[in-house]
Amino acid sequence: MIAPAEILVQGERIVEVGTTVAHPAGVEVIDLGDRTLLPGLIDAHVHLFLHPGAEDLQTVEESVPQRTILATLAARDDLMAGFTAERDMGTEGAGSADTAVRNAINQGLIPGPRLRISGNAIDILGGHEDANNFNPAQHVLSNATRANNADEVVSVIREQFKQGADFIKMYETGRDTLRDGKFSTPYQFTEAELNAAVQEAARVGRRVAVHATGEPGTLYAARAGVASVDHAFQLSDETMRLMHEKQIFAVPTFTISEYFADHADSPAQSESRRDMLNFHAQEFRKQLAAGVPMALGSDVGPFPHGTQAREFVLMVKFGMTPLAALQASILNGAKLLGWNGQIGVLKSGYFADVIAVPGNPLQDISVVQKVAFVMKGGVVYKR
Repeated sequence: MIAPAEILVQGERIVEVGTTVAHPAGVEVIDLGDRTLLPGLIDAHVHLFLHPGAEDLQTVEESVPQRTILATLAARDDLMAGFTAERDMGTEGAGSADTAVRNAINQGLIPGPRLRISGNAIDILGGHEDANNFNPAQHVLSNATRANNADEVVSVIREQFKQGADFIKMYETGRDTLRDGKFSTPYQFTEAELNAAVQEAARVGRRVAVHATGEPGTLYAARAGVASVDHAFQLSDETMRLMHEKQIFAVPTFTISEYFADHADSPAQSESRRDMLNFHAQEFRKQLAAGVPMALGSDVGPFPHGTQAREFVLMVKFGMTPLAALQASILNGAKLLGWNGQIGVLKSGYFADVIAVPGNPLQDISVVQKVAFVMKGGVVYKR
């Protein structure tokens, strides 16, 4: 940590960092006082196309144009909260509309984080994101694109890349149950099908991320060599060994679990969801001890955009140091999103993605929930 510190920015890049830097003639000086400067935060699991409320119904009742407009507002809210880069983990039935949002941000038409997008996620018939429990006569569409064998998986992946996806998101497990302390969740894709997905993505230099909460789906995913296992409620010793060996990131998403427990429909449901969160926290500590690499992801969308810095607080509460939680976001997030060496560090040559918070986050991680200044690519969005 450098104190005091100055950063010289030219265009979209950082030119110099130190206790003092060059002050070219005519340069604008922004004095942020005693605030702490950090690289822009990175959230590796967001849903720009979701908002609080009945998730299944909003994907049925709201048109794709309406949801796209709301997604642009969500992107703005996340940026203003200090998240300058994000991985959007599926539009939940809005197809490749996230391509338009990403491109509009890249073209400077709307404010928002740097985005890696997956388009519609991939699921099986009757799987975790299919339109289950609706009137069959209404033929309600799935919130993900169906693929029921390896050939269909490859075909869907090619279509998603054609439509602009940066990576592939697949639902590998669900739904989950916890009874008498025993966690279980059915797998969806076989190991061979996940291998086909990873190989097809790799053919064009891309990667696969999975929604996977437990065994055996998480083991299938680790063996296949996915980029990340998102949620990761429970991992076997072998899965943890493989994730450590292959540097596959776990993305815990504690905040969504806490939110659902706090906003349950009944006391019994709240207790059940709280039990699941506590179980995950216990398993998380085992994963840390096993050296499983962690990336910060909140699953924001079903809870309000712009509030997901709560994930830092929960990761620390459940066993991480403040420094490790920050590294999970800004360093590991940069690696997971494929921007390693470009973002995540305040260093000459990197993109000028800079935020400021009051106080020292190494002493009180909650200050990242109070972002007072946001710069992305040399442009100030909040001050």
